[in-house]
Amino acid sequence: MKRSVLRVADRGWGTFRTLTAALRAADEGSLIHVQPGEYQESVVLDRDVTVVAEKGPGTVRVVARRGPAVTVNGGAPVLRELTIGAGADRGPAVLLAAGAPELERCQVSGGRIEIVRDAAPVLRSCIVEEAFGSGAHVTGTATVVIEDCSIRSVAGHGMTLADEARAQVRRTTFQRVTGSGLVLVGQAQAVFDDCAVGHVGEVALRVHPPARAVLRGCRLHDSEGQGVLVTDVPGGAADARPDTGTRHVPADESRGVGEDPAAAGHGESRVRLERCEIFRTGAEGVLAADTAGLLLRECTVRETGGAGVVAAGTSRVECERSRLVDLPGTGLAAMDGARLEVRGGTVARTGANGVHAAGRCTVRLLDCEITTTSYTALHFTGNTDAFVRDCTVRDSAQHAVRVEEDADLLAEDVIVERARMNGFDINGGDAVLRRCAIGDSTVGIRLNTGHRPLLEDCEVSRSADSGIEVAAGTRAVVTGGRVASSASAGVFLDEGSEVWIEDLSIDDARGSGLVIWSGARPRVRSVTVAGTGKNGVYAGDRAQGLLEDCSISATGYPAVHVGAGATPVFRRCLVHDTGEDVSLDDTADARFEQCRSKDVGVTTLPTPANGTTGGAPAAGNRTVPDRDAPVGAEQLPGLLAELEQLVGLERVKQEVASMTKLMQMVKRRQEAGLQPPPLSRHLLFAGNPGTGKTTVARLYGRLLAALGLLTSGHLVEADRSSLVGEYVGHTAPKTSAVFRRAMGGVLFIDEAYALVPAGQGGDFGHEAIATLMKLMEDHRDDVVVIAAGYPEDMERLMSSNPGLASRFTRTLTFEDYTSTDLVSIVKYQASQHDYRLDPDAAAALLTHFDSVARTDHFGNGRAARQTFQRMTEQHAVRVADLDGPTDEDLTVLLPTDVPEAVAR
Repeated sequence: MKRSVLRVADRGWGTFRTLTAALRAADEGSLIHVQPGEYQESVVLDRDVTVVAEKGPGTVRVVARRGPAVTVNGGAPVLRELTIGAGADRGPAVLLAAGAPELERCQVSGGRIEIVRDAAPVLRSCIVEEAFGSGAHVTGTATVVIEDCSIRSVAGHGMTLADEARAQVRRTTFQRVTGSGLVLVGQAQAVFDDCAVGHVGEVALRVHPPARAVLRGCRLHDSEGQGVLVTDVPGGAADARPDTGTRHVPADESRGVGEDPAAAGHGESRVRLERCEIFRTGAEGVLAADTAGLLLRECTVRETGGAGVVAAGTSRVECERSRLVDLPGTGLAAMDGARLEVRGGTVARTGANGVHAAGRCTVRLLDCEITTTSYTALHFTGNTDAFVRDCTVRDSAQHAVRVEEDADLLAEDVIVERARMNGFDINGGDAVLRRCAIGDSTVGIRLNTGHRPLLEDCEVSRSADSGIEVAAGTRAVVTGGRVASSASAGVFLDEGSEVWIEDLSIDDARGSGLVIWSGARPRVRSVTVAGTGKNGVYAGDRAQGLLEDCSISATGYPAVHVGAGATPVFRRCLVHDTGEDVSLDDTADARFEQCRSKDVGVTTLPTPANGTTGGAPAAGNRTVPDRDAPVGAEQLPGLLAELEQLVGLERVKQEVASMTKLMQMVKRRQEAGLQPPPLSRHLLFAGNPGTGKTTVARLYGRLLAALGLLTSGHLVEADRSSLVGEYVGHTAPKTSAVFRRAMGGVLFIDEAYALVPAGQGGDFGHEAIATLMKLMEDHRDDVVVIAAGYPEDMERLMSSNPGLASRFTRTLTFEDYTSTDLVSIVKYQASQHDYRLDPDAAAALLTHFDSVARTDHFGNGRAARQTFQRMTEQHAVRVADLDGPTDEDLTVLLPTDVPEAVAR
């Protein structure tokens, strides 16, 4: 059917003088040609017609005296090559309220395009300029497609989407706007492809979740504020309208609306940028705050006014294969409780840190390169939980990696090169370093913390000072790896440090290979030292420690030097191919057991009178005291007496005493060179809460230390929350960190059955158990593990893993306290706080405990302590009313102070 053609002109035969008149006469599908000129009217369209400027763009101008010049209330009209101006009220020039209009090669000047309700327009090759408020404002459930357009010179935002609006924007520019370039609020969603946002007075892209946006191949630049800001709180920045509800009008694919933003984000709630550039911003390149979610994939952030990417609040930010370069501040920053995950990509040429994390945030860096930073490359502080794997850190002006306060770092397969200060500087917090390689730094790895860091198979080379330095009072574990070509000591252990070192090679140090400073107490096993400029092992004045199965060769000074008053023990060590084996101060008290020299120019290695290498006097004919007796052995009777004084627990006390005798026999057989019997020191404590399990565990550790079977015997308490992580890869590091703190002592796991919740086969607790079993095997002589909990639940725990039963072969059962036991506990508490019980009060207390309901919530010893506290409170109330109370009044607890019993 041939469609009718109408003409509009201000003069001429057969034409309409106004667009409004032509539209009244037009049928559905009519084509309206408009002759050049300016038409001052408000045009309303509600049917399928096409309005075209006959002579092309710029020849027809439609201007309203007030209100919108063009309003669409329905249908699918097409406007082509028209110039549309706003009225004097600076409101919208074009109002699209319904229908599916198309605007092609139109120019809107002096007012915005407003798209509301359920309109579904398409704008192609249009220009919007000199608007107020926003260039394009989309609200309600409107769905808009914008292609090849330009929105510019706006006194406000470039484009605003609110409520449940949807937009697909392609190859469109937003520039020279006084507000933000793009603003999304409410439930709005949008996809921007190959767009450019530049020269904006605020933020280039501003999203307030739950609104979300996907940007692909876009350029965000020259903003006074951030390039991207994602935050929950709009703060009045967007001229958004109230939410209109939950109704959603789907995109009309037949009209080119294209990909739904929700589908583009695979249903995710985060903002996503792919292959985008963000540069020349006045503030941060990207800032995600509050609960925002953000993904940057293959993006470039450069030349920002602040940090490159910042994650704050509880936001989650992911960067994949992105580049953050030429930044005046920090490259990546995380704070508060944010989570930052970086996979691939580069951070380079920053004016501050490469990555800085503080607060209680979580940081994961995988396969990244961080290079040329003005401050420390990776700086973790506060309570940060950091995981770094397969990363390279180069050319940092300060430390390559620094850990402070209570931060926790797990670094695996990390390469560090050319740090002007230290490669890894652990100055507080905790760290596990596995297979890391550090070259050309001041100190390769420096440890100064109250935790017990672990270095596993790390390689340190060409340090300007020491290869590994352990600060005063610090404890650490070093297993495997190599320290090579350090300008000073290979490994320096400062005053009072306690370090376990196994299977480490120390090569070509210009200073001494291993330096043990005053009061340091290392345990060194299977360490090779070769090619040193000074001593292989230097034990300074009053140094201590045990070195077993070590090899020392090619040293510039004597292979081993022991200073004044030092008392190290060398066992089964070999000195070979060097000028001199041992140099001892006259007051040194070193002991050499089964040690030998081979191919040594001058040998002074002490030998016993019968000629066998062993525990001979260290210098001259001086007699060395017997030092085989375990440290603290004199404390053993007192500890056993302390055990016996515990209230109740008769079977437990008997078993611990029996185990102590067995341990003594094991120790004596070892001293006699005999094989010890098979023995597992790990225990299960089965009993209800408050039955003394923690107290006995603490005593057990001290007993083993007194026997010389543990170095310190300290107790580290743990439960599920301290061992099990919240996400994949988090559990093993947490478990290992707790285990390391227990090295030399007892790891007490309370409510251990919680590691395997009933009916949850995929729980991370199984990973914690597997990690524990491996650590127990690797350090069978270094840590005792005690697992405690309810008897029936402990049986379920043992059945959850076949390896557990073989490691926990002895169970100590803690019976509930009797009423008499509980009275004894209260009497003990009273004596410790300068109180005493009247005999009648003790009898009343016994009656009280007989009457207390023994439910599952009964606290045993804890209940006794709580009862004592209540008695002192009631005593205080009673005595407060006395005039001039006597000492007896102040200290004696009477029957009236006993709380009322709870009936069974």
